[in-house]
Amino acid sequence: MPQLSFPLLGVQYQFHRYTPSPVFAEKWSLCGLKCWDSCNSLKSGNSKKTHLQYNHFVLKASSSWTSSVGVGEKSKRVWIWTENKQAMTAAVERGWNTFIFSSQHRQLANDWSSIAKISPLFIEEGVILDDQNKRVATVFEVSSPQDLERLKPEDDQAENIVFSLLDWQVIPAENIIAAFQSSQKTVLAISKSQSEAQIFLEALEQGLGGIVLKVQDVEPVLELKEYFDRRNEVSNLLNLTTATVTQVQVAGMGDRVCVDLCSLMRPGEGLLVGSFARGLFLVHSECLESNYIASRPFRVNAGPVHAYVAVPGGKTCYLSELKAGKEVIVVDQRGQQRSATVGRVKIETRPLILVDAKIDSDDLTIYSILLQNAETVAIVCPSQGSGRSKTVVPVTTLKVGDEILLRLQGGARHTGIEIQEFIVEN
Repeated sequence: MPQLSFPLLGVQYQFHRYTPSPVFAEKWSLCGLKCWDSCNSLKSGNSKKTHLQYNHFVLKASSSWTSSVGVGEKSKRVWIWTENKQAMTAAVERGWNTFIFSSQHRQLANDWSSIAKISPLFIEEGVILDDQNKRVATVFEVSSPQDLERLKPEDDQAENIVFSLLDWQVIPAENIIAAFQSSQKTVLAISKSQSEAQIFLEALEQGLGGIVLKVQDVEPVLELKEYFDRRNEVSNLLNLTTATVTQVQVAGMGDRVCVDLCSLMRPGEGLLVGSFARGLFLVHSECLESNYIASRPFRVNAGPVHAYVAVPGGKTCYLSELKAGKEVIVVDQRGQQRSATVGRVKIETRPLILVDAKIDSDDLTIYSILLQNAETVAIVCPSQGSGRSKTVVPVTTLKVGDEILLRLQGGARHTGIEIQEFIVEN
């Protein structure tokens, strides 16, 4: 069969990722495959017709690692393998229109095509065909390390390869990425949940080329969409506003929170924290060297337990609610953002300092933050061109009239979600 020359239909996600500095060149050796010659039968769904509005769109998402030196793009494909009509409806409403059916269920594909704009594919005897019976993908089961060595990326005629990883997932996915890094083929993996999909999409930073989401439930579809939405945020610059410090005052003792991340931060990066959700200060990490203490580029001395901190999804949570495994937003001086995972939270009693700021001297709205009164705690300053050497101002030298960066947003919150209501906070 000649190689297909057209791109496979399907929604494609744009991932803005950091290009890893080292090139992973190790060939696969720890997993194997055999051709997949069986598939599950699909049952027909509810025959009630529901006309759906379909809009093709492209999402962008971003890797959360910080060890990179450049930014690249890679498209990700999402195909849905389901017999559940609710899952189909949810997928189409979220822009995914490529569906896989068993060859015995072409009528189900026809039924769904009559109520929604979909691109049906059919799986049989280890290959995936389009509605014209042209091969668009070859399917392999990864089950042992020996057989995998016999596969050559250039040998298969289909331009798409779909893997079903039966046992291990992370190491086989990494080995597959390494083996196909110079190939023009798109490699996808079958996943049964959002967490599995995330493993495949983020392996070795660049991830596989796409996902076949095989589910019989609507929840994994919704969760995968939420995952892409979170990653989409990192490709957008946050709007940071310059504010002027109006008060610096020693404020006694309090329980302050150190947030230790699973990622390293660079100069100019930190967390958005504030006493009021309406204005969050960019609190710098402890990545800078000093004569008295070693740098800790994974840490932000963020403030007292009551303070808000920005988390993915445009939400906030209290510093006291953070714990290992939760995600926060790391932001730099330009407003570039990325997600990072919390590895540890330390709460200790320390002396505090109160900082107030305003956008304009005539403005009645005050933005406040309390921070530990220590030389290693600093707030990020606005950038004023390449000639400016000062990135941060330690709270111990901060004075009235200094300029700092704020993230302005809605002040009213319910469980961290911005809502529209009247609120007064002082």
